[in-house]
Amino acid sequence: MKKERSGFAVMARLIGLVKPLTGYMVLAVLMGLAGHLCASFITIFGVFGLLRVLGLGGPLPLPALFAAAAVMALARGLLRYGEQACNHFIAFKLLALLRDKVFAALRRLAPAKLEGRDKGDLISVITSDIELLEVFYAHTISPAAIALLFSAGMTVFIGAAHPLLGGIALAAYLTVGVLVPLATSKAAGGAGMEFRRRAGELSAFVLDSLRGLPEILQYGAGGRRLAEMERRTAELAEHEGRMKRTAAFNAAVTNTLILAFDLAMLFAAAALCMAGRLGFAGAAVATVALMSSFGPVVALANLGAGLQNTFAAGNRVLDILEETPVTAEVEGCPATGFFGAKVENVTFSYGDELILDDLSLDIPQHSVIGVAGRSGSGKSTLLKLLMRFWQVGQGNVEISGRSINEVNTADLRAMEAYVTQETHLFRDSIRANLRLAKPGATDGEIEAACKKAAVHDFIQSLPQGYDTPVGELGETLSGGERQRLGLARAFLHDAPFLLLDEPTSNLDSLNEAVILRSLGQESTGRTVVLVSHRRSTLRIADRVVSVERGRLS
Repeated sequence: MKKERSGFAVMARLIGLVKPLTGYMVLAVLMGLAGHLCASFITIFGVFGLLRVLGLGGPLPLPALFAAAAVMALARGLLRYGEQACNHFIAFKLLALLRDKVFAALRRLAPAKLEGRDKGDLISVITSDIELLEVFYAHTISPAAIALLFSAGMTVFIGAAHPLLGGIALAAYLTVGVLVPLATSKAAGGAGMEFRRRAGELSAFVLDSLRGLPEILQYGAGGRRLAEMERRTAELAEHEGRMKRTAAFNAAVTNTLILAFDLAMLFAAAALCMAGRLGFAGAAVATVALMSSFGPVVALANLGAGLQNTFAAGNRVLDILEETPVTAEVEGCPATGFFGAKVENVTFSYGDELILDDLSLDIPQHSVIGVAGRSGSGKSTLLKLLMRFWQVGQGNVEISGRSINEVNTADLRAMEAYVTQETHLFRDSIRANLRLAKPGATDGEIEAACKKAAVHDFIQSLPQGYDTPVGELGETLSGGERQRLGLARAFLHDAPFLLLDEPTSNLDSLNEAVILRSLGQESTGRTVVLVSHRRSTLRIADRVVSVERGRLS
């Protein structure tokens, strides 16, 4: 899922996301430009006042100069506030939009492209990486535009005194605002991307450790796990330290260059004044104007090292947004109901690992097909292909006599209910977890589904009944209880095509018998594909097939 992009490519894509908020961005740039002009001309008006005191004239009387400086000081504060308010509104609005886009992309990519992906790393992208883009949207785009416009205006203003002085000012702005950040960015190399990668790995390690705390404590592995966490943290801190040293060096170089250009302007103005080619007033104003006008370009110079980290975060976010799913959403096809399914000569591989080899299976409507076989033989993969989670390599999967690739995804999800070996429960109540299958379900429908899954009596025995929280990942429930809730979801979904992957693997014989009786009753008017290792479970099947090494036997 990783794609290398240049800093300019990342910046262009991130800027493109600002389009819906262009008006606010223009307003921020105009207020920022006006604010910096006010800040610089406060000092310039001070020079005009000094010249007036020395009897060398000036554009305005002394009281008017003081009044103008006071007005600009007040305006500077108000404009600065307005600029920052617009920039941060843009930033946080875009962060919300980005998170929405990322979640939409993850839904589109799931489950195929997310299998095996570190969940901690994904959390790092959704939280810290997107949060880091606030620096780009609030402190980079408009400051860059402001620096460009401000530098151009000040170059013209200083150049009006003498072209040589205007050239020095232009060289100063280009060096500090363009060359320094580019050189710093190049010197940082891939440090930003490496830092974000290590931060994501650390997040994944911490999340994995928290989830595995019982096992860590049981086997006395806490010391080793903590040592590994400290090692990774130290490496990340060292990496961040190198980036901060680069930023500090960048700041030192920037300040040195500013001092050098200030001295160059002073000496050049003095030389022109002594040669009679420039008056004292013009020399003083031009020199002070340059000295007071580095604010916008210094802001760009300071971004040089930090932008590497920001662009690395942006690159990781764009990796998700631009990733293409294994199976795209199907829309616009004629609506269809369920009238049976068929797998014809299907060959499928995960990478180079062959899973299914020329497998064919007919699944008539209103039948119960049992699928047996050893672990790794391709039974679960067969169900995923029927759900169109993966795209078949060769052959064809049909639903109701139509290729599954020509069935609207919404129709497919409505006609199929899939129960996996591990039921995922959200950190919410039992009722809310069940309503995932049917948001508008009544309490009566929920209870009926739970009775079929032999879990209603258990729920009723809980202090809060159906409103009982299940904890993170359903940690307050046993494996069997979670599995029965997964079955209840499938019954509540009320789909005509049930795909069950080891639905009784965590159940005792009594609960298995209750659920098998429910499945037998539910199979009337439904079609069921039942994957199981248990012979007792497969007894309800009308026909049992065995999958060995990707083939039916």
